[in-house]
Amino acid sequence: MNRSELGVALRVLRNASGKAGKAVARGAVMSQSKLSKIETGKLSPSADDVDRILTAIGVSDDVKAEYMNAARAVATEATAWRLIQRAGLHKAQRQLQAVEARMSLLRLFQPVLVPGLLQTPEYMRAVLSRHEDLSEETVRRTVAARLERQEVLYDETKTFRFVITEPVLRWLIVPPVVLAGQLDRLASLSRLPNVDVRVVPLAGRKHDFPNHAFVIRDDRAVTVETVHAEVVVTDPRDVALYVAKFSGFARHAMGGDESTRLLESVRDELSRSREGDQ
Repeated sequence: MNRSELGVALRVLRNASGKAGKAVARGAVMSQSKLSKIETGKLSPSADDVDRILTAIGVSDDVKAEYMNAARAVATEATAWRLIQRAGLHKAQRQLQAVEARMSLLRLFQPVLVPGLLQTPEYMRAVLSRHEDLSEETVRRTVAARLERQEVLYDETKTFRFVITEPVLRWLIVPPVVLAGQLDRLASLSRLPNVDVRVVPLAGRKHDFPNHAFVIRDDRAVTVETVHAEVVVTDPRDVALYVAKFSGFARHAMGGDESTRLLESVRDELSRSREGDQ
């Protein structure tokens, strides 16, 4: 089944259910126009789109599993950052919030920046403000949406596992005072019972390369951040590659009290360097 065939099959399922397109679109949290384009093969649905449409139609678990397998097998999508920005960065945050509300396990590897779910408002603003084409209003709305999204961390029915590399703790993409406050935030969140923050230290022999950041939501989809685009991978064979890579880094990373001590040590270094500059 290719993507256009999948759209037609979704329309057949909806018609068989007796539900109007408007009702299904509303239940799937998408416009009726988008649903129509998916059903007519004019727009390729993402695996998440298919999941939401099937849920809104109300199909059986067996039917849903069959269609989701087909959706994941054909779906590897790349969306340019400029298109995400044009649509609204705050809207992208809200879409992620909806996705994370439905998942139970998030695994995130980040070799460059503090993960968005763990960022302080000051860190967010400093990172976003580097992009000169973002207006102050866009930055404000995006920060507000990301802070709202972070509430999911306190839902103990969900598990969050973060693996970052030690350079993330030291990379002065923000002023030392902002980074020091960010490290305090990391240490605090790592104490939540459902949040695990691990750090891959610079010292010691390494087993793999930290190519790029990626997020695994459950075992269903991986989001990869490249320079020009966000890539979503849903083929189970490819997802398994990322799960294995994450597990390898997690095994060789500091966790618990050991990672907390490293966070506090780097924070103290930043504080001393700030005092020396005064």
